[in-house]
Amino acid sequence: METNLPYDDIRDEFISALKRQRENHNLGIELKKEAQNFIDTLLSILFPHFCKENCLTENELKANLTLLERDLKQILLPILQNTTMKESEIARQFMASLPQINEMLWKDAEAIYAGDPAAESVDEVILAYPGFIAIAMYRVAHEFYKMRIPIFPRLITEYAHEKTGIDIHPGAQIGWSFAIDHGTGIVIGESTIIGNNVKIYQGVTLGALSVDKKLAKSKRHPTIEDNVVIYAQAVILGGETVVGHHSVIGGNVWLTHSVPPNSVVYQEQEASVHSKEDHNDSMIY
Repeated sequence: METNLPYDDIRDEFISALKRQRENHNLGIELKKEAQNFIDTLLSILFPHFCKENCLTENELKANLTLLERDLKQILLPILQNTTMKESEIARQFMASLPQINEMLWKDAEAIYAGDPAAESVDEVILAYPGFIAIAMYRVAHEFYKMRIPIFPRLITEYAHEKTGIDIHPGAQIGWSFAIDHGTGIVIGESTIIGNNVKIYQGVTLGALSVDKKLAKSKRHPTIEDNVVIYAQAVILGGETVVGHHSVIGGNVWLTHSVPPNSVVYQEQEASVHSKEDHNDSMIY
């Protein structure tokens, strides 16, 4: 945009605009970093695997939870400034949900261990499996999402995305004993519903058929019923798409319609095998 105003006038006008932006979008200092510190601290309380120091007594655990609740109130204060919600009530409600979150996460870890022959223990799953980290952060973020807390849930799941390559929207509804194997490249959309005892592999997309903004409040993503396995790179799209319970979705499947329970869905393709002596390298690529 061209202007004939003197530089000093342009600078002063720009500075005024920046000041207004800061006043209108002030969410606290380093909110993103605070969200990351919050979830890291919480996981270190729930799982001794992530502790930087031993805190084994009940008094120590109680003190850590008290400090976590205090920190949460401080984080929420600027986020909730334009709402009628109170940070103390939200913090208390979230802390009350921790026993169930903890129980669900241990079942998730056990499901991953039970479904992966390479896993030697549940401890290994918790410490070394990116799928478990992504699920853990999602379950925490989902509690805030259910309470309609703006921004904060997405900061948590995007931190998980950054660390693991697994993108789970905090609005997704995921049941008990959820297992992710490998996990890189998984995308689970906001209105996805996943039942109990579901296992998915790397590269799976549970997405929408359309990204029209008018559909923001609608059911855009699929429903996966109980005891379903979805193999690598499968793409399942659409809010009306339902994968029936006890089904298996094979690798590289592109699915935009429902399948009944106990289905096996796979991509038909043939792989040709020939002797290298019959082919030049140029014929392969």
